[in-house]
Amino acid sequence: MAVDDPSVSVRHATSSDAAAVAELASQLAQSFQFSRMRFDANYAALLNTDDACLLLAVDGDTALGYLVGFDHITFYANGPVATVAEILVRAECRGRGIGRTLMGAFERWAVSRNCSLVTLATRRAALFYVALGYEESAAYLRKVLREHAAQ
Repeated sequence: MAVDDPSVSVRHATSSDAAAVAELASQLAQSFQFSRMRFDANYAALLNTDDACLLLAVDGDTALGYLVGFDHITFYANGPVATVAEILVRAECRGRGIGRTLMGAFERWAVSRNCSLVTLATRRAALFYVALGYEESAAYLRKVLREHAAQ
């Protein structure tokens, strides 16, 4: 799967991409208030975690979107499963194949990790994921564990 614009590429993010990813991530945060201080600590930890995948879509030096996902061992799938935790494409860049390309790159990463399944939760973009071959499987429930996490 390729982006409709040949000047756009998807690559693994690096430590020098922190500011660009933070700016994008701040657009995604809705249930929790975005904290740049927490982002910086978590970004460094995420880059050093073997089970994490942080992808960045760029056009030259401009970050257009990102995806962060993980793999983990399961019993129900007889082994590793990959989960997309966050994906965002700048509103003005949507419809150009960037989200599709980010998802394709993540799926290839998941295959390289011997994952048998990719999962994600969404409320707004179900039709986008269905068009990529995803199926509705379960309801998403959550419980905030720390009061200050929502602030």
